[in-house]
Amino acid sequence: METGPDSLFVTLLLLLHSSHSESEKFEVIGPTDPIVAVAGDDIILPCYLKPNISAEDMTVDWLNLDFKDGRVFRYQNHRIIREDHIPSYIGRTALFEEELWRGNTSLKLTRVQGTDEGFYTCVIQSKPWNCNFTIQVLVEAVGSKPVVSIEGHRKGGMGLLCESEGWHPQPELLWLDSKGVNLSAGPPEIHRDLKGFYKVKQHVIVQETNTNRFTCRVQQSRINEKMETEVHLPSELFYRTPWRITSIVKCCLGAIAVIGLALAIYCICIKKGVIIDQLKLQQVDFKNKLVNLIVKLMNLKKELVNLKKDLDKVEKDLTSQLEDLTKKLDDLTEQLKDLTRKLVYLKKQLDDLTEQLIPLPEELVDVTPDQGCSSPI
Repeated sequence: METGPDSLFVTLLLLLHSSHSESEKFEVIGPTDPIVAVAGDDIILPCYLKPNISAEDMTVDWLNLDFKDGRVFRYQNHRIIREDHIPSYIGRTALFEEELWRGNTSLKLTRVQGTDEGFYTCVIQSKPWNCNFTIQVLVEAVGSKPVVSIEGHRKGGMGLLCESEGWHPQPELLWLDSKGVNLSAGPPEIHRDLKGFYKVKQHVIVQETNTNRFTCRVQQSRINEKMETEVHLPSELFYRTPWRITSIVKCCLGAIAVIGLALAIYCICIKKGVIIDQLKLQQVDFKNKLVNLIVKLMNLKKELVNLKKDLDKVEKDLTSQLEDLTKKLDDLTEQLKDLTRKLVYLKKQLDDLTEQLIPLPEELVDVTPDQGCSSPI
């Protein structure tokens, strides 16, 4: 079979058209398993083109499907578009721009926080073809050691409060007795901060037992983490005491709670190599500062009492002086009125004397010599 120039030209056109059509089509691929991220870390959300063609001339969108209009990142016309992004992602997302030529459209997300958990879609557009891929991100955060505080006598026993924060996902809080049996407690109070981390607290009323030891446990089954704090209540606390003694006990227990929190923080440092002796010295220093602070507060109270006495004395003196001045002013006013009456009386007598005067003769009145110059006779 002979082939002429025309048939060869047609064959080349068909080959070019076929290759062009194939180059326009691609797939977007990535991992099928969720990406597990620890709060505060940086993560990469993998996304690639198949085949490994260049994405430099394409539009790359990353969306968080848990948000309405949930754009996280956009690359278009060889530049990053920063408008219409979710505010919490601004400054925390980036592409590997130097890898776009080989089809790498993965997203780097820094400083992971609780609100970052969810489903993300990588959308690649190249007219007339577009494709997308969805990946799940799970965020894990272990919260603070539970802090237990004593709320005082309640109907039916002694009131306790347990609090812990900084968890993700939402944790579960339990109250246990010394045998590990769950205690009946009020409903937990759950709060979520702007970064998506959970704070949980719960009240419980306990009655006196053989041990008077109670435990607050905060746990999260998905991340397999739990933290506990045990509290021991002296038997004396379960008997009502005068309010002054109760206040003193509350202050002492508050100080113990503060010291316990400090010990918990220092225990973390010990795990990193902090020497136990330094912890004891710092604890003693803390107690000394607390004692000094109490002494200063007592001295300040005494000074305030003395100052109040001085102010009361000054106020009394000023009041007495004001009363004296007011009395003197009243006396002066009366004297002024008397003087005014006397002046009026004298003026009347003067007018009467003037009217009683006898007028002088005219020749006695005009005795003044002529003034000026005159010519002699």
